[in-house]
Formats: sequence, structure tokens, C-alpha cells
Amino acid sequence: YRMFSSFERFSRFKRIRTTMTTSFSNSPYFHYLLHFLLLSPTISTWAFSTASKAALTATSDIAVIGVGVLGTSLCRQLLDDEAFSSRIVTGITKSSCRHDDIRSQFSKDDRFVLTTMEELISQYSGHTFKDVVFCAPPSGFENYAQAVKDAAAQLWSGPSDGGTFVFTSSGGVYEGIDGEIVNEESATIDPEENPRQGRIVYAEKEVIESGGCVLRLAGLYTLERGAHNYWLEKCPDGVAGREDGIVNLLHYDDAASACAAALRVGAAVTARKTFLISDGNPTTRKGICESALQSKRYSDFSMPTFLGPAHGLKGKVYDGTKSNEILNWKATYISFDEFMSSMS
Repeated sequence: YRMFSSFERFSRFKRIRTTMTTSFSNSPYFHYLLHFLLLSPTISTWAFSTASKAALTATSDIAVIGVGVLGTSLCRQLLDDEAFSSRIVTGITKSSCRHDDIRSQFSKDDRFVLTTMEELISQYSGHTFKDVVFCAPPSGFENYAQAVKDAAAQLWSGPSDGGTFVFTSSGGVYEGIDGEIVNEESATIDPEENPRQGRIVYAEKEVIESGGCVLRLAGLYTLERGAHNYWLEKCPDGVAGREDGIVNLLHYDDAASACAAALRVGAAVTARKTFLISDGNPTTRKGICESALQSKRYSDFSMPTFLGPAHGLKGKVYDGTKSNEILNWKATYISFDEFMSSMS
């Protein structure tokens, strides 16, 4: 049978539960009904599960949906930030397979709760989160825009409560491709002509309509992750594209700090707005490899061949100056080259 979003089950359960008395909700008959609903055909390809009932308490008021590299960094920063010292952070994952590894990075912090949506649904108590950051990639969803819309509708308390919904998008949605400078207001691609990026464009639309904000991120990297790693280690036959093609970059930790900045300034500043986040120092494909080769990690690799063509499209330059000012944010790693030089 066809699969739908788990948030659809969440919505069904939420509507049914509000019509029931407390005594019935505590009875075995209610739990039998809940069990039936959770195992009904409307189950998603992106079903989640939890590790603790603490995720559903009234103080558990920041949710991070997607606890990969970006989400983990964000959770860590929120827990370490004095501005969020009274807040509990709930990380929501696709499955529990990485939970032990994720928890090991938080030194048993009692303000961090790790869960999957499946368990969150099964223990649902009517509680929503004041702040939500949706940083799960589209790859795990049958209908990405609908999943984002449902998350905003079912998990977020909404802008009227002073909270913020942050959606991490991609600068890849911009139309400019031949050396143009793009900013927050620049045109985006036609989602019908480019279905891959179109999923993100449609998701952005749902976020803005819900009162949330969108952070369009540059290409993300760490020492071990990013275009440089792929090109140097996995492209022995060459790299597609011209060597002087423009690439805009952003360290994962800086992407996370931008999300935290959006939460910090709040919905009064961010609601229904789109921001562009990069380190402000665009480079090129060849420049990326040259910088990476300076580091000890990649010193034994060689410059790959760039397959061009030389007359191919050059790319675009991100200008996120306005976003930086509004969010009161700046990158810690001001350029990919500086980061890699520090790794030598």
C-alpha cells in the first residue's frame, strides 16, 4: 500500500485525542486505538522513534528535526549557549540506529533528549515546541514539502507564541548561474523544470506561509566532508565542470550557528523571511582542491583533472551581507582556504 508522511498520522491522532477525556486516554482501550492508528497504512518512508518520555514535557521546547552533522552541531551549540541555558533540546531522527553515537557526543547532558518521530507520536501529549529547526535533507521523504508543512503545523507552537521555525534550505535554488551575484531577493529556479531543487523551493514556500523562516545555505563542509573530499578521493577520472567554476562554501558549525542566531533574534525579526548564509568568500573548484591539498589530511593527494568545458556555466556569487546584519551573525571560519591552512 501507498506510504504517506508520519505527520499525517500525527495529525489524525491529534484530532482524535482532543475529543477524548483524560480517563479514556489513560485506559487500555485508548492505547489499543493508538496502537491501531500507528500501525495503519498511512506510514511514512521517513518514520521516526524516541528515547525518552522527557521529549514530551512542557520544558522540552526546542526541537531539531534531523540530527546529522548539521543537527548535531546545532544541538551542541544550543546546549552550550548561555542564551538557551534554561531550554531542553530535543533531537528528532529518522531512526535510532545512530543514537548511541549521537548521545556519546553530549556527555550525558540532561538537557538533551534524543528521539525518533515514531516514538514521539506514540507518546504524544498535546505538547508542541516553541522553537523548531528542520534540517533533515529531502532524500528521506516521499513528499518533502508536505513533511515540512506538517512539521510546522503539528510540532511548532507557531509565531504567536514568540517561537521560531527555521528551515535549512540551499543556495542551489537560485537561478543565477553565470557569474551573477545573488542575494536574498534573487530569482529562484522553476521547480517544474528542475524537480530536484524544486522539492526545496516548494518546501520553502510552505515554511514562509506558516510564518517560519528559511536559511539558504552555501555548500557545507568539514575536514572530512564536502566537495573537496569527493573530488580528491573519489574522482580518479576527473571532476565535472570548469576549474574556475564558482563555489560558495560554509562550514557545518557556521551553518549551525546561523540557525542558533535565527532562534536568538526570534520570530519578530525572522518570521516569513528568507536569509542567505555563506562565509562570504567564494572560491573555485580548483581553489577548493588547492586549499585542501595544504592540509595534512589531503597532502598525499593530487590535483584532479577538471573536465570542463571551458565555456561552461561559471556559477554564482552569494551576497549574504543583509542576512548577516539582520541575524547579527558572522562565520567563524571566514574562508575554506583559512580553515584548510589551519589543518596543515
